[in-house]
Amino acid sequence: MEEKYSKQEIYPAGRTEELAAHYKAILALLGEDPAREGLLATPTRVAKAMQFLTQGYDQDPVQILKSAMFKEDYKQMVIVKDIEIYSLCEHHMLPFFGKAHVAYIPNGYIVGLSKIPRVVDVFARRLQVQERLTTQIKECIQNALHPIGVAVVIEAQHLCMSMRGVQKQNSVTTTSDFTGGFLTDSKTRGEFLRLIGSELR
Repeated sequence: MEEKYSKQEIYPAGRTEELAAHYKAILALLGEDPAREGLLATPTRVAKAMQFLTQGYDQDPVQILKSAMFKEDYKQMVIVKDIEIYSLCEHHMLPFFGKAHVAYIPNGYIVGLSKIPRVVDVFARRLQVQERLTTQIKECIQNALHPIGVAVVIEAQHLCMSMRGVQKQNSVTTTSDFTGGFLTDSKTRGEFLRLIGSELR
């Protein structure tokens, strides 16, 4: 008999209760009634949601990569593009979301393809700015695999820009960072940008 999918999320009771108490106080400070029916479970729900959205603090991205490294004599570009990202801006704790494109040129080792999106998720599931997120992904892959080069491009929309502040709903922020061959060889960098469909040059 086929097993059905079962979602398993583990939240430390003490941490969840403490966070929920703070969110209950925030609701009251905002002028809401935390005791009304629709809000009774909201503090606990938000406490669990925030722990899920920041679970990257409890994960080691280098170990994720090293758990699936394989010797391979392949020295051409490996690209994983259109990786969905969801993160929280550290300035307003509002979401920003979009896509990450990651490439590396192996230097004796390749890595399981699913590990690259996992690394992106680890860093995205923290309070972030897009610039630092881009660099952290690049540095993690460079330090773990020691490839000939790494390239990371992130394109994202920020709700702190569209919901508040300047309220520009259609703006997209693009960040990039490169090492090795992608940094020194314009043809290699150009090929990567062409393959991911970016207008960066």
